[in-house]
Amino acid sequence: MVRKAVIPAAGLGTRFLPATKAQPKEMLPLVDKPAIQYVVEEAVRAGITDILIITGRGKRTLEDHFDRSFELEFYLAQAGREREQAEMRHIAELADIHYVRQAEPKGLGHAVGVARSHVGDEPFAVLLGDDLMAETSTVLADMVAASEKMNASVIALKPFPPEEISAYGCVAAEPLEDGGPLVRVTGLVEKPPAAEAPSNLAIMGRYVLTPEIFDCIDRVEPGRGGEIQLTDAMSLLLEREPLYGFTFTDGRYDTGNKLDWLRATVELALVRDDLGPPFRKYLADLCRREGLV
Repeated sequence: MVRKAVIPAAGLGTRFLPATKAQPKEMLPLVDKPAIQYVVEEAVRAGITDILIITGRGKRTLEDHFDRSFELEFYLAQAGREREQAEMRHIAELADIHYVRQAEPKGLGHAVGVARSHVGDEPFAVLLGDDLMAETSTVLADMVAASEKMNASVIALKPFPPEEISAYGCVAAEPLEDGGPLVRVTGLVEKPPAAEAPSNLAIMGRYVLTPEIFDCIDRVEPGRGGEIQLTDAMSLLLEREPLYGFTFTDGRYDTGNKLDWLRATVELALVRDDLGPPFRKYLADLCRREGLV
């Protein structure tokens, strides 16, 4: 049973400078919640109860966010703002959240490997903070169910046009007999040129992995920049046991991309009961004013 998750959050966030010069990129807000809170809540919705966040220097605010703030809670209680007080307490009670530092920025594979002593010999999920999923998405929960059913690792896959596939890890895959979203992965390659991509299926930032991945990470030779790629480790894992991909098309935001960050902000606001109706009216007025409709 998958009950643990690992969230790598040690990156410097250079694509969002200067906003990330003095604060972690994971704490940048989407409407009124930091990005990493959406990721943690997604893990909790999938049945995860134990979360390890891989951090680095300058990431202390991540720990503070998921900790109790008695001074703030006291102030809110004194001001009669019980709903907000309960919400602040709820953040600290989402899951058992632990932290460990990745001493060197040596790639995603290395970051996952840092979690070995915490994960132990259990299957576990990995959620990348740059990939946010819509709150209605069940991709991770479906991946967990598929992993438990197949007793194997499952990775998230999304189709991309040829001109975009070279920005991602890519897989060769075979459909299963039932024709559902699950496919059997037969090969993996990191950021192939479009002409050499084995398919249009790119690896997204959600993984459910068996503990055998740690031995594979230990065997991976560092690549460019001394980084250890998780894709290379999964290629080794494929030599030992079956590997499956869960295909999906909607509900994902690449919040490492500024345009997608804006799209996520707009779409997450539109589904809010408190903000959606007036914000939708504002956008309609803006589109008319700008001649977009």
